[in-house]
Amino acid sequence: MEKENKILSARGIAEIAIMSAIAFGLDFLQGGLFRGLFPNGGSIGIAMLPILVLCYRRGFVSGLLCAFILAFIQMLGGGVYAIADTWYKVMLQIALDYILAYPLVSLAGIFFKSFQKEESTNGKIKWVIIGTSLGGLGKFLSHYLAGIIFWSSSCPSDFLGGPAVYSLVYNGAYMLANTILCASILVILVIKVPHLFKVDEKGGYQHEQA
Repeated sequence: MEKENKILSARGIAEIAIMSAIAFGLDFLQGGLFRGLFPNGGSIGIAMLPILVLCYRRGFVSGLLCAFILAFIQMLGGGVYAIADTWYKVMLQIALDYILAYPLVSLAGIFFKSFQKEESTNGKIKWVIIGTSLGGLGKFLSHYLAGIIFWSSSCPSDFLGGPAVYSLVYNGAYMLANTILCASILVILVIKVPHLFKVDEKGGYQHEQA
């Protein structure tokens, strides 16, 4: 159980595909709900949650594959909004705002083995919080850099601290909320449905024995 569980098995691939679709649906829904609050992109919700569940259920690679699929679907389904003026700057903006943002969430999967080896619930909760915080920080930094480099024109001229602080406040507002939300739900799942994070020899759910 310590190693990543049959990432490329039929069940593993199916889980990655399903989680990617769920994550895209959540991202699309929360993006619509908070469009007025975050006009330059960003939203509050739990779109990171499916990636995080895979990270702790199957490991880093599964979470990363799910995140890259989500990023690809996101660009196809929601379109890409770039304001850069040259092709190489456009590519950099797309990388920061789309290609790298969600995949960085899968950094939580670095703690997969530690999570699986941990026997106590409190210990598992510790790794969930640490991993989710790292993944959320990675996604935040990607958007933060994009904000400084490409969205500085959105910063009010009289904003104290300029674009760097504005990007910190703007992107930090929703990413902090998202990270806390996802970590809280994961903690509840670890306590209430611990078998969700286990895979049996056939690659399916490992249910607790009565």
